[in-house]
Amino acid sequence: MYKKSAMKRTLPSFLLLCLMTSTVAAQEVDITSLMSKDLMGSPGKEVLMITVGYPPGLSDPVHRHNAQAFVYVLEGSVVMQVKGGKEVTLTPGQTFYEGPDDVHIVGRNASTTRPAKMLVILVKEKDAPILVPVK
Repeated sequence: MYKKSAMKRTLPSFLLLCLMTSTVAAQEVDITSLMSKDLMGSPGKEVLMITVGYPPGLSDPVHRHNAQAFVYVLEGSVVMQVKGGKEVTLTPGQTFYEGPDDVHIVGRNASTTRPAKMLVILVKEKDAPILVPVK
């Protein structure tokens, strides 16, 4: 009787753990496009305005934007660094800039318990990808 009762408690706990693990593993950066406009006076260029939401503890892969990126933190805190620059932790109201040749080596939510959100404005080639992974 003890073994059967223990099994009944263990199986639901195991299933709950599996569901929680798959939910955490499935968390991704949430990118929402707010606006895209051709840049007047610069044929082939566009301005893209997006929000980027980071779940708790999430990190970006090393990447570049091949764009000028203007970042404004809306909520939470994020850690940023481009190659050759200093690592900085940004909180709401603070800004960050990435140039078209910068390699973004650190980008992560500084918190393991709270989400973070940024407003990002990219000046880039029209139809170019937002992010390009770097090996």
